[in-house]
Amino acid sequence: MRVYPTFFKLAFSWMDAEKAHKIGFQAIRAVHRTGAGRLLSRVTAPHSSLRTEALGLTFPSPFGLAAGFDKEGHGIEALSELGFGHVEVGTITGQAQPGNEKPRLFRLIEDRAVINRMGFNNDGAAAVAPRLKSARAALQRVHSDVRPVIGVNIGKTKVVELNDAVEDYLISARSLAPAADYLVVNVSSPNTPGLRLLQNVETLRPLLRAVGDAADEAAGRHVPLLVKIAPDLSNEDIDDVARLALDLKLDGIIATNTTIARDGLVTEASKVESLGAGGLSGAPLKQRSLEVLRRLKDAVGDQLVLIAVGGVESAQDVQDRLDAGATLVQGYTAFLYEGPFWASRINKGLVKLARSNVRQG
Repeated sequence: MRVYPTFFKLAFSWMDAEKAHKIGFQAIRAVHRTGAGRLLSRVTAPHSSLRTEALGLTFPSPFGLAAGFDKEGHGIEALSELGFGHVEVGTITGQAQPGNEKPRLFRLIEDRAVINRMGFNNDGAAAVAPRLKSARAALQRVHSDVRPVIGVNIGKTKVVELNDAVEDYLISARSLAPAADYLVVNVSSPNTPGLRLLQNVETLRPLLRAVGDAADEAAGRHVPLLVKIAPDLSNEDIDDVARLALDLKLDGIIATNTTIARDGLVTEASKVESLGAGGLSGAPLKQRSLEVLRRLKDAVGDQLVLIAVGGVESAQDVQDRLDAGATLVQGYTAFLYEGPFWASRINKGLVKLARSNVRQG
């Protein structure tokens, strides 16, 4: 019997979603600070059979935490102790910014979904960079063999005009790349005005080329570079992005970000409408994200690493995405509903599925 769903209902379901997230995240970090996280990790650590080679790195598990949970690099070590094979920090911008006005995070509990219009609230690249460096060094000390991987997701500062977007991304790339295992260019959040226009391939090409060059120069090594795309792109646009990624020799694509669609929700339409604009994540995104993944796989084959995210709740969801061509899989929204042992359960489930397939084979 799992206790957390009952705990969530009693302790968090009635509370403002952003406040609940803050309390939960603080609790996870507190467990780490007391040293209990190190003991916990003996139980939650992924089985060695789950190790995955991607982006020139070894991941302890193919399953990781998507950007959005730890926006500023405060809890990388603590989250790693829960069993995530990688933690993607961000989205981080060139300048510090408060994000959009509150309330800006809403749960659709019946749909196991979330709507957010956070607006890239973060301390800015210069403040986050030392945290990444410290976390990376700490993970290297603790994990003498294979350590959890740190990804860094960067986006555009809201007050920066689209015409100046490239230089704004470069501020983040130069600051953050030295401590990043991989870097993600986020052009697909619906919560920064005009940002999704950067997904146009003519605009995207110079942006990705400049960020890649700046990151490698700042780090003194090749920093794997990926782009994160929206599920709302047309199939033709997805094909265009895939061709561009191949042409620029990117390392990978993350599919997908949140959606602006509101189709097929169980929650009453009037309630959903009352919550206003924002990106929808969680279970309703499952099918479209899988469709985008399969289309990308058809387009790029084995030439790029594909990271699947969107509607991932169970070990079977992760396995379905691996079977569809993903090398790595991320989750976030279900973490809010499933609790701190979610990643560990998924890792154990993946091992069971693998063993079951061997027996059946």
